[in-house]
This record gives sequence, C-alpha cells and structure tokens, in this order.
Amino acid sequence: MRITPLKDAVARIPNGASLMIGGFMGVGTPERVIDELLRQGTRDLTVIGNDTAMPGVGIGKLISANAVRKVVASHIGLNPETQKKMLAGEIEVELVPQGTLIERIRAAGFGLGGVVTPTGVGTVVEEGKRKLEIEGREYLLELPLRADFALIQAFVSDYLGNLTYVLTARNFNPVIAMAATTVIVEAEHIVPVGMISPDHVTTPAPLVDYLIAQ
Repeated sequence: MRITPLKDAVARIPNGASLMIGGFMGVGTPERVIDELLRQGTRDLTVIGNDTAMPGVGIGKLISANAVRKVVASHIGLNPETQKKMLAGEIEVELVPQGTLIERIRAAGFGLGGVVTPTGVGTVVEEGKRKLEIEGREYLLELPLRADFALIQAFVSDYLGNLTYVLTARNFNPVIAMAATTVIVEAEHIVPVGMISPDHVTTPAPLVDYLIAQ
C-alpha cells in the first residue's frame, strides 16, 4: 500500500477503465476522487455502482460531464440525466437487481464462478443468461463482476490502509474493495497504526493499493 497525492492516484486511471464506485445516492462516494477524474478529463469509463446518484452529486458528476460510456447499476431513477442519455443512445445502461449486483461483485471478490438466483426469472433480466433447475425451481446463473479500479470512501484509515466506515456510508464499499484489480481509498481521517481496534477493521490493509494523502 502506498500513500499518494490525489492527483497521482487518479492519474493511474486511464481512459476506458472500468470503475467500481462506492455510494448510495452519493452517500459513501469518494467525491474528491470524482472531482479529480473530471479535472484530469478521464473519459469512456465503465462505472459499476448501486446508482448514478443525482446531477452534481457523486457519479452524477461523471454522467453530466459525458465521461461515462457504460453504467452497471441497480437503478437510475434519481438521475434524469442518466435516463435522458440512455434514451438518446449516448450511454449504455445495464440494470441489475440490487441484490444480484452486490452478489455478483461479492462472487468476484471471493473467487466464485458465479451465483444462482431466482431473481429475474421470467423477466427481461433472464435474456441471454443460463438457467438452472434446482429441486424443481428455476434459477439464473449470474457471473462474477470485476473492475479495473475500486474507488472507496472510508471514514478512518490507519497508515497501513486498514479501513473503517460509518453507518450507511459503508454500503458497497467493503465489497467492491475485494473485486477490483486496484483499490484507491479516500478517507476522512488518517490515524496512526494501532488507533483502530482489530475488531473494528472492516476492510483490511492488504486489499488497499493507494491511500490518498490529505
């Protein structure tokens, strides 16, 4: 793990990269990282997250700046700009049921070959997917979902990269930290090693590649 300036961490993200971004309606999203992506003009991104927040908030900033080529999310209902761009063919949107989305990400992090779920059977969600019958019930095989980078927002990190989160800002952050090649963390507070009790560590240091200096 390396502690690095914001601009240097974000400069590692090339055009066309796939990003998992924590957050639920912008809560738990690393806003400084988003802003630096915009400043550096990074484009053609694939963004994987729970939602696209709202205009001017979190992932919504990337949508407004036309920096995103594809979105994989559970819903886009709070961001009319995402909806408009999808209908106009300016952005590709893959809608995934929320539970299925996080399980696909978790499967990647745990090295699983996929998950089976009844969610989506008999709907458009099943199109192009393998169906299994288990004990007389139909399931869909959902494949693992990985990304080049995970962009994490934590409440506290120590100087090794052990992370804790606060309340609902935790959301997808710990899971996406396990499912990306490179993990970049923006923490509200950085404290000396030993200040975080081992019982309170949610994301352990070996998963973190870059911690952004304050």
